[in-house]
Amino acid sequence: MNSDGTANPKSDLKSPNRSPEIIDVSVVEEEISPVSEPLEDVWNNNDEVKTQPPVTPVAEEPQVATPTPAIPSPPKTSAPPEPPEPAAQTPTLDDNWAVLLDEIGQELDPEPEASINSSEAATAKMTNLLRTESQIAAEIVKLRATQAQLQQQIIDTQTSFGHIIQTSVTELEQRRQKLQISVEQLERRRDRLKEEISKSFAGASQDVAIRLQGFKDYLVGSLQDLVVIAEEIEFPQPPPAQIRLQTPLPKTPATQPQPASKDRSSPQFTEPAFKATAGKVRAAIDRYRSAPDYYAPTWQLRRTLEAVHADKVSDWFFTKDGRGAVRTMGSRLQNILIAAAAVSVLRELYGDYLRTLVLANLPERLGDWRRGFQDCLGLSKPDFGGNGGIILFEDPEALIQKVDRIVANKEMPFIIIDNSEGQISLSILQYPLWLAFAPDPDRQIDDFREYR
Repeated sequence: MNSDGTANPKSDLKSPNRSPEIIDVSVVEEEISPVSEPLEDVWNNNDEVKTQPPVTPVAEEPQVATPTPAIPSPPKTSAPPEPPEPAAQTPTLDDNWAVLLDEIGQELDPEPEASINSSEAATAKMTNLLRTESQIAAEIVKLRATQAQLQQQIIDTQTSFGHIIQTSVTELEQRRQKLQISVEQLERRRDRLKEEISKSFAGASQDVAIRLQGFKDYLVGSLQDLVVIAEEIEFPQPPPAQIRLQTPLPKTPATQPQPASKDRSSPQFTEPAFKATAGKVRAAIDRYRSAPDYYAPTWQLRRTLEAVHADKVSDWFFTKDGRGAVRTMGSRLQNILIAAAAVSVLRELYGDYLRTLVLANLPERLGDWRRGFQDCLGLSKPDFGGNGGIILFEDPEALIQKVDRIVANKEMPFIIIDNSEGQISLSILQYPLWLAFAPDPDRQIDDFREYR
């Protein structure tokens, strides 16, 4: 028995003589239904749920007793005590559930207004949550659309980059192929030029010049040693010869030799009285042919004269006496070589008194003569024009006026006429030194296309 006079249900439930009762769930639901609405408010309110004592669920087996909360006893009064209940009437499980539900109802019924307020707050909170959920859902949809757009842009960008890279690679490959073709063409051209230089006159002359310079240094050293040795040798003095004086024969005009003329206006190379001058000319031509000096001073020939060129120069000096035409060699460069040899020889004879004038009908041909003289005689730009160098003319009349002034200054003019001149002014024939290159009659020369 408890302190309130009720019997202890645990002892009755554990009794072996009592049979287990089957609980009807529908009956329990009908008993709980009147308080279903307050219970919903209680569960929605988190604060009240935390303060509510836990409810023990109903066990499936009736042998296990459900704990019941202690019901406070009513305050004692002066009323007479009730007669005790007979021990045979023990409370059933339904009675326990009824007591528990009454206690829960007593705890919930005193605060109906709080339940209503809690439900309104929960409704407002739920509304805010729903609104927030809708906003989040809208943002999610927007972000997904943005994500899809960005993915599409990334795909388009990758595709564009792929096309650009492919186009660039194709262009670079084409440029590489073009450059490779250009390099191959330049290499073939270089090889061809090397082969032409090795076979041409200039290339062979350069090779020979390098060899001859070394041989020249050797000869100079040897000759210096020879001179020193020759100076140390003592030769015996010959006995003085007896001199017999004879009466000289009277000289007649027929036997009296004519004195050599020193007039520079009429040079002669063939008369016996000018053997010294002819010897100098032949010595110079032989030197240019057999032992050329590629590092000679200015106005001296720096190229090798071949036999055909030397014959042309000798023929002009000794056969034509420095006034006549020579058959062209078929190339302006070879004609310039012959003229440069003649200028070099005349420069040795007349020195600074010599004035060289070149006549050609086109500036391009005059440019060829300028470059040829620079190469063969070692001239520079100041050596052309003025009073002491080579003067180039296109007009015969201007050339004749210049020659007249040179003769008036008691200087020696030397006129060179290019093979492009079809006609020669008769005024040129009066001067003492002129060299004309006659065109080849077997080859027709065009004023605009000319063989070189």
